[in-house]
Amino acid sequence: MIDLYFWPTPNGHKITIFLEEAGLDYRFEPVNISKGDQFKPEFLAFSPNNRMPAIIDNAPADGGEPVTVFESGAILVYLAEKTGKFLPTDLRGRKTVLEWLFWQVGGLGPMAGQNHHFVQYAPERIPYAMERYVKETGRLYGVMDKRLADNEFLGGSELSIADMASYPWIVPHQRQQQDLDSFPNLKRWFNAIKERPAVVRAYEKGQAVNPSGTPTVNDESKKILFGQSADTVKR
Repeated sequence: MIDLYFWPTPNGHKITIFLEEAGLDYRFEPVNISKGDQFKPEFLAFSPNNRMPAIIDNAPADGGEPVTVFESGAILVYLAEKTGKFLPTDLRGRKTVLEWLFWQVGGLGPMAGQNHHFVQYAPERIPYAMERYVKETGRLYGVMDKRLADNEFLGGSELSIADMASYPWIVPHQRQQQDLDSFPNLKRWFNAIKERPAVVRAYEKGQAVNPSGTPTVNDESKKILFGQSADTVKR
């Protein structure tokens, strides 16, 4: 059984997609980031960056004590190695999937996140910042589109953790001011993943964690989500 510390955000959905695709048993441990659950001492004890998702694997492969993992990319690699799924074992296949996984965690996620912040949430509209991150998001979409011109999935011919990491960050493409019609290969890939039964289940179960549908970012939660500093960590 996997304990998944989760809130329905793009990074959280990465893990539910894997768990549903792999058929692993898991249970949600909601971390309402808009209320500050990510700062609770019991959560920080194994997720020191005060970010979700994080997991506790209660049945690790070595048969020892439960294993904790934080950071979505690390969780995906851990689960892929645990199950032997969605990460090739051959040298070149593994290398390619990890390249695209790290491309997402180091590029697509952070740049799209800054896009969201400056376009949707910043208290003042800064045209330079908005243009900078909308354009960079578009550039990254272009990189994906080019890759997918000759490959069914980011890692090649089979679904991998690279696709699971990237898909949730394309879901809010309209908020990112991106038109999928401008990226036909990406659009084909996006629609194919969207229709996978495991992905449908992942989003349905994930959204049920927040049944009221309360937005993660609102006027009150901005003070928590966007007001952190070194002093926050030292508390």
